[in-house]
Amino acid sequence: MHPDRQALQPGHLLATGACQTSPVAALDDTRRRALLRRGFALEYTTLGWNVAGIIVLAYATVTARSVALAGFGLDSLIEIGASAVVVWELSGTGEHRQRRALRLIGAAFAALAVYLVIQSTWVLVTGYHPHPSTLGIGWTAITAAAMFTLAYGKARTGKALGNPVLSTEGRVTLIDGILATAVLAGLLLNAVAGWWWADPAAGYVLVFYAAREAREIFTGH
Repeated sequence: MHPDRQALQPGHLLATGACQTSPVAALDDTRRRALLRRGFALEYTTLGWNVAGIIVLAYATVTARSVALAGFGLDSLIEIGASAVVVWELSGTGEHRQRRALRLIGAAFAALAVYLVIQSTWVLVTGYHPHPSTLGIGWTAITAAAMFTLAYGKARTGKALGNPVLSTEGRVTLIDGILATAVLAGLLLNAVAGWWWADPAAGYVLVFYAAREAREIFTGH
């Protein structure tokens, strides 16, 4: 058979087409794996940061007697749970386990809100003055910058993957950065201006956030 006519045979065309499309499919698969690796890296970074944060904030809370730092430390513990949920989901974990983990996170948020209401109110009623905390100021400032950066990365990666769980947890990380900023403001006002009430006021900001998150988890809204 003539080489030109052989090139026009259907079988040859299909084989040629397969060779031409396989690199595209391989490229898509490669990109997806790269995005998944990035998603895991973002979540593991968040986990590591918050584990370190619990240790730093525990020490800062004891030395400064700050209700805002105590609440932010508990929020860091909850953020660890939220990141763990996303790691499970990215690993192909079943939907039932994800729902159970979310309920546990919701219960933790509710407990955090109750604790902060009691503690912040007690500080305001008794007029207790927390000590200035240089460590707390430094850590919350760095944490705010880190959380905003991680939230941006999660939003982009989640959108590229078409993964709403990663995108949603990215919004939790964004709120964590906003909370760090609120706690930082309370600590600075207490240290610079002597506004001791700014510390429990920052605690009430955390109450609003924790109560809202618990409600959204349990109601599904």
